[in-house]
Amino acid sequence: MKNVHNKFLIALAALLVFAACKKEVVLTYLEDIKFPPSLSVSADNISLSPSNNDSSVITLSWPAVVFKVKAPVTYSLQLAVPADTIGANAWSNALTIEVGKDVLAKSFNGADLNTLVISKLGLAADTFGTVVARVVAVLDRSVYSNAVSVKVKPFKVVVKNVLFVPGAYQGWSPPTAPVIAEANGRPKMYEGYYYMPGSGPQYFKYTDAPDWNHTNYGDGGNGSFSTDGAAGGLSVPDGGYYELTADLNSNKWTATKTTWSIIGDATPGGWGSDTQMTYDIVNEVWKITADMKKDGSFKFRANNAWNNDFAVDNNGKLLYADNPFFGYTPNLNNLSVPEDGNYTITLDLHNSGNYTYILKKN
Repeated sequence: MKNVHNKFLIALAALLVFAACKKEVVLTYLEDIKFPPSLSVSADNISLSPSNNDSSVITLSWPAVVFKVKAPVTYSLQLAVPADTIGANAWSNALTIEVGKDVLAKSFNGADLNTLVISKLGLAADTFGTVVARVVAVLDRSVYSNAVSVKVKPFKVVVKNVLFVPGAYQGWSPPTAPVIAEANGRPKMYEGYYYMPGSGPQYFKYTDAPDWNHTNYGDGGNGSFSTDGAAGGLSVPDGGYYELTADLNSNKWTATKTTWSIIGDATPGGWGSDTQMTYDIVNEVWKITADMKKDGSFKFRANNAWNNDFAVDNNGKLLYADNPFFGYTPNLNNLSVPEDGNYTITLDLHNSGNYTYILKKN
């Protein structure tokens, strides 16, 4: 009987310990996490124009969310028009822009904000519209900030010397398609980069206006164009990040899939090995974080080869040193960092003909 009694007490103690542990886990999981107030904006009324294209027009900032789990928190900015922030499907159509881990602010220059509110949110040019913003913090759950409203007046961009690139990847819509621009000093030669998502063949065309009522360029065979509106689409064999070209002098086009890297004695791999960059789909840029050396230099290059690479001129402007479409550009300089250290390096090719880079020491 004594043994039975002892076994009963041991079992009861184990049950109480299990219950206590289970209760603690449940309470920790259910403990409320809130986004501390508040999301703030540097401006709540913005009139956009070509004069502020390259200037920061708004910065959104927010406090850190403290989770019970000690780990980096990923923050994303959500933007929507007021009608998409109410009802059963509130915020389901919002544009989400990932800001980064433990990053507590996001800025926009005029050109990027103008493109975003017109092409992504559908605001009309030359009139004020309302954009609603909030931030989501994600770790073991999603926590949302308060929402703020900003009045934005975008302007109509007068598009000259570009070709639009509508395709299946964006719904065959010329008005919202990316563009490739005519190169400076090279009449009727157009070039630019764009990411086409998905797998398998991707079809597209070039159009010389943001509609189907003017000339559109389809497949003429053997890398040539057809201006017959009924011609089949141009295509690439798979999704990816492509350099697109169109030479209307020779009636030829190309689409070259690219990945990008840095190479040089300022980089971890020296001149003998590329250090690969990663494509940020949301922000349309290539990035890498690496330890860099002051006493050295580097270049950006595509596909680990020396037929498509960037250097800089004496003013620091990024230009092709080599490119199959444009050829060789002499008298350019390699890039460099001002001091040893860990850098986040960004290569931005999304604005056709105006390619830029950023070196940020961490």
